[in-house]
Amino acid sequence: MAVDFGERRIGVALSDPTGLIAQPYGFVERQSDRQAADDVAAIALREEVGRIVVGRPLHMSGQPSEMTLRAEKFARMLAARTGLPVDLYDERLTTVSAERILMEQNMRRKQRRAAVDAAAAQVLLEDYLRSRRRADRRQDDESEG
Repeated sequence: MAVDFGERRIGVALSDPTGLIAQPYGFVERQSDRQAADDVAAIALREEVGRIVVGRPLHMSGQPSEMTLRAEKFARMLAARTGLPVDLYDERLTTVSAERILMEQNMRRKQRRAAVDAAAAQVLLEDYLRSRRRADRRQDDESEG
């Protein structure tokens, strides 16, 4: 499961059990971090998630921001509520990529606003899964050599 932490909404995406396909799930309206963490944890439990990836919003320079600290705190809350492993993953440009994908699908602006958070979580999850597969292949190559 991937989580795109935001001020007003938190996008959620899920992968298939094999970790090959990521798809948008929806979003959680955020009134408080505690309420949002409870809602995301409920989704993780209901969907039998094994790991959660939280987007780590960094400045383009790679430096952390105030939002980075909030996302990291939210990730700790999720770990405590679910007992699941929670990874932080660089989410720079995921929202931009999601917007582009939705525009290419000829989605109207109002529809895009509602879908962009889950689509950003999907892009985040796809990137994360791809990086894990690359790391696994490198590890396999090193153990064979």
